[in-house]
Amino acid sequence: MIKILKYGGVESSDIFARVVPEMDVEAIVADIIENVKTKGDKALFEYCERFDKAKLSSLEVTKEEIDEAVKAVEPKFLEVLELAAKNIRKFHEKQVRNGFIINDESGIVTGQKVIPVDRAGLYVPGGTAAYPSTVLMDSIPAKIAGVKEVVIVTPPNSEGKINPVILAAASIAGVDRIFKVGGAQAVAALAYGTESVPKVDKIVGPGNAFVAEAKKQVYGKVSIDMIAGPSEILVVADGKSNPKFVAADLLSQAEHDTLASAVLVTDSMELAVAVQNELEAQIPMLERAEIARKSIDANGKIIVADTLDAAIEISNEIAPEHLELCVDNPFDYLDAIRHAGSIFMGRNCPEALGDYLAGANHTLPTSGTAKFSSPLSVDDFVKKTQYTYYTYDALKKVANDVSFFAQKEGLTAHAKSATIRIEE
Repeated sequence: MIKILKYGGVESSDIFARVVPEMDVEAIVADIIENVKTKGDKALFEYCERFDKAKLSSLEVTKEEIDEAVKAVEPKFLEVLELAAKNIRKFHEKQVRNGFIINDESGIVTGQKVIPVDRAGLYVPGGTAAYPSTVLMDSIPAKIAGVKEVVIVTPPNSEGKINPVILAAASIAGVDRIFKVGGAQAVAALAYGTESVPKVDKIVGPGNAFVAEAKKQVYGKVSIDMIAGPSEILVVADGKSNPKFVAADLLSQAEHDTLASAVLVTDSMELAVAVQNELEAQIPMLERAEIARKSIDANGKIIVADTLDAAIEISNEIAPEHLELCVDNPFDYLDAIRHAGSIFMGRNCPEALGDYLAGANHTLPTSGTAKFSSPLSVDDFVKKTQYTYYTYDALKKVANDVSFFAQKEGLTAHAKSATIRIEE
């Protein structure tokens, strides 16, 4: 049963703690990465047979497989995928950055260019569920950014096939290549390249603890979006909230993973108890009841604060991945929220809207990292370079200033490089 805690009545460490199993993930992942670096495709085939129970003859998904998958998907679901893709494009097209140029002084030009990475690798989880939504959320911003080649890696089933909905979403999003490989080995393949899987410049997308650790270990060889932990939701709700709705929203994240975290912060003890009871009523009705049960019991919490303003401050301290603001006039509180991956406003905005259809990205910072990082966006797939141009006359005006500055840092060669042109 979910715990009810009175804020101020217990240690903060008890409120914000999460139960995480101990496992030497770092060493296991390091071995996998080294094996893929050394053996390439051979290692990928071996890991696929070992972990996915699939004996593959090739790693790349063919056009024929994609065409068959699209035909196999229910037409209604294809329509929903298209609608989601439309909304995601609409939202992310607003994020496109342009370079700039400054030339308001005679003989001087400075500026910045915004350039997409050449190739991006997207990790799409398999495991206990298929996530076509992740395909859309990760690949559409990359395409909008202008990435030349977008590559997906995702684990196959025991028959060596990718879930048709994954391939259909990839087709709608315009993904260029898809490979049947998952886990830390897929991240290693994207980072270093193999005979089949091309090396990429950036790896994005969520995954389990092994995927997250692999992204951490290859960072520097390639860029990554973030180190994503288990999914989490925090609901700030006042006493007028419907406990059935709140419980359902908490369970929408608890069913993801036994390590997922679902937290309610409220100013009403009556609501807290009602939600606690409602969770017990709803959990047995879920298809993924066992996962949700473990998540709620281990990492679920209801925190009772004195006021709604205090509840907002508790949320800021936690900095949740998903924040639901279940109150009247939610925009009155928006400015007070400083740390959250994605905010869902009002009583009619379940977090599931953001997962699938609204258009804002669902690849979000977790584990408190929303205090300093952002949702996946078009910015993740571009880099910036800057340029400077001076004429002789423009340099002559400032050469001595440059030299003076450089000498203050003890860098006389720097100083000379500025003045030598004037002396000549």
